[in-house]
Amino acid sequence: MKINFNKYQGTGNDFVIIDNRENHFPKKDINLINKLCDRRFGIGADGLILLEDSDSSDFKMIYFNADGNESTMCGNGGRCIVAFAKKLGIFSDNTTFTAIDGTHYATIKDSRVSLQMIDVDTITNNKTHLFLNTGSPHHIEFVDVVSKIDVKTKGRSIRKGAPYFEEGTNVNFVEQVDDNTFKVRTYERGVEDETLSCGTGVTAVAIAANVAKKSSENNISLETLGGKLSVSFTKENGVFKEVFLIGEATFVFDGIFTI
Repeated sequence: MKINFNKYQGTGNDFVIIDNRENHFPKKDINLINKLCDRRFGIGADGLILLEDSDSSDFKMIYFNADGNESTMCGNGGRCIVAFAKKLGIFSDNTTFTAIDGTHYATIKDSRVSLQMIDVDTITNNKTHLFLNTGSPHHIEFVDVVSKIDVKTKGRSIRKGAPYFEEGTNVNFVEQVDDNTFKVRTYERGVEDETLSCGTGVTAVAIAANVAKKSSENNISLETLGGKLSVSFTKENGVFKEVFLIGEATFVFDGIFTI
């Protein structure tokens, strides 16, 4: 079996993307997906994305974590599949696509993608952390110096601990730089390690910064290990709307993987 693939990255968050409009890819094969994402025995990626036909939008996005399991929304993956869909000629400047959390609108200019995320109306604000869902669940802790945090060890301990348990959560550690700039490091479930960037994570951080009264801005700059992203939003009666994740989505290479 030969699999045609493309590799994309968004601020270092990298993905194997496959055009599956003819439904040839065996998406129930967890071991195959895990192998394709393996950095030693496969192509290497934080996740795998299938582009499929949709009856209600330009295309459908199906996202799998590197462990091979289908997962919730991936923001950087969403930006990357938009760039891939444009490469395929599915749309020109703007598009809508369907993902596990609903329909997303996006625009692209050069390699810069602006992706609309879901509205957020429920945020848990505890003394030590905040929790919210931006298409994927995110635990957020503000720290003094994020570079001093052992993200893998501490993130893993929180990821399946109370109250998250088996469903788990992504874990973000955040350092404030100024009123609208934050440094973010993220431990991602499914990857089970720190990634260079997380799109739903920085989206959650931007909203959490507003809720925690650390920023009064509605356009937030986020610095990740893989590069810079920005998140804009409006707030109406406690609901965060018109939430956009903005940043580069870059083609890396394509090829054929033979099984």
